[in-house]
Amino acid sequence: MGNDKNKTPISKNIHDTEKFLKDRLGIGVSFDVGVRKIFVLKKELQLYYCTGLCDSEFIIMIYRELMDMDHGHRSPSKVKDLVHNHLAHQQVELTKSLDEAVDRMLSGLIVIFVDGEEEAFVVDVRSYPGRSPEEPDIEKVVRGARDGYTENIIINTALTRRRIRDERLRHEIMQVGERSKTDVCLSYIQDVADPGLVDLIRQELSSIDIDGIPMADKTIEEFIVKQGWNPFPLVRYTERPDVAAQHLMEGHVLIITDTSPSVIITPTTLFHHVQHAEEYRQTPFIGAFLRWTRFTGMLASVFLVPMWLLFSMEKELLPPFIDFIGPNKTTNIPLFLQIIFAEIGIDILRLAAIHTPSALSTAMGLIAAVLIGQIAIDVGLFVPEVILYVAIAAIGSFSTPSYELSIANKVLRLFLIVMVMLFKVPGFIIGFTIMILYMSTIKNLNTPYLWPLIPFNPKAFMQIVIRIAVPLSKVRPSIVHPQNTKKQPTN
Repeated sequence: MGNDKNKTPISKNIHDTEKFLKDRLGIGVSFDVGVRKIFVLKKELQLYYCTGLCDSEFIIMIYRELMDMDHGHRSPSKVKDLVHNHLAHQQVELTKSLDEAVDRMLSGLIVIFVDGEEEAFVVDVRSYPGRSPEEPDIEKVVRGARDGYTENIIINTALTRRRIRDERLRHEIMQVGERSKTDVCLSYIQDVADPGLVDLIRQELSSIDIDGIPMADKTIEEFIVKQGWNPFPLVRYTERPDVAAQHLMEGHVLIITDTSPSVIITPTTLFHHVQHAEEYRQTPFIGAFLRWTRFTGMLASVFLVPMWLLFSMEKELLPPFIDFIGPNKTTNIPLFLQIIFAEIGIDILRLAAIHTPSALSTAMGLIAAVLIGQIAIDVGLFVPEVILYVAIAAIGSFSTPSYELSIANKVLRLFLIVMVMLFKVPGFIIGFTIMILYMSTIKNLNTPYLWPLIPFNPKAFMQIVIRIAVPLSKVRPSIVHPQNTKKQPTN
């Protein structure tokens, strides 16, 4: 948020204020910031606005109310009080600082100055451009709500409030970035969330000192969790209001950033990234089946290719009844290099799919799959088994609910492949051990990353392994240290 700066007071002489704002805002240079001057009861009023961020209909209505004051009132002695009473809007505040007035105006509010007064009126008539709530592409469900967060922080807080109509739900808003002044909202349930956790995140947000955060939530994440070179995601992103509301009621804290459709959930462990809303939209048995299917895909994305490479290099490890999984033909290119080339090729295809227009993406996929893949096998660049197992691993990574975790799993897979190539069986064991030890040392906002596995919590771990019916899940996760551990409401 930058260092505290000296607040410039509002002058009683409205022309001094006008000169200050003209220099500060570039009025007359920037077309989207402007001023409208009117006289009410022989007093000059100046209304400052930012085109595109305000609702013009509200501004016109306010103009009419102010201009009608000349007909209903004769005494100019209490113009400030009369103006206050005639501002027909539910959100009207007063400010004595020109710096604050500028910040609010550039956020989409209008500021009204009255000649001879040291306070200005701030009226919230924001109307940010953006899309309407729609189902997120990443977190689609067969059954469930189709609304999702948008780039508008006001809409996002309303979507959350709609699902938690509790008077103890708190939405604290602040601004981050000396130049961008991006609105950031801290959301939590007052009597559930750990006050120490809320204070810690509030302090981290307040201490951010940067020009701006055009990348919004991702920049906020890097300041809060100190990611460094750690490939694992330390916060969970969601674009679904129902998922965010569920985490709020468990005791988590949300960070909602304006201009971003993703909401940050903190604190999170590794196992928060492997759950999906679809599991809770089905029966417990089906939800558990879907969860285990997803776990299978995720495990395949990390371990399948390294294990196949290991068995191909150490064929004596294979039992006779599955010795067919090894490569049935050889090429002049070592298996290790074939796997690396295939892994890089899939990442290139992933990037190409992102940057390819939708109308051409299907054609691009067909070209990659049919022409490149098949011809690469025919000319001897790859053996068919390499394509098969690398493709299965890629599909497993796509089944991972968290995009960030799927990329981290890709890094783990490459690490294990290198270890197997260098040291074979000991390399696989050492690599797996290093991976577990490294993840066990990670702490996110004082939260162990592998909880409830390390440290082990049997009840919580059982809820990870299987999908327990909601009526049987009566206790909030202890990892967030909730004030109220039971989910039943208290009077």
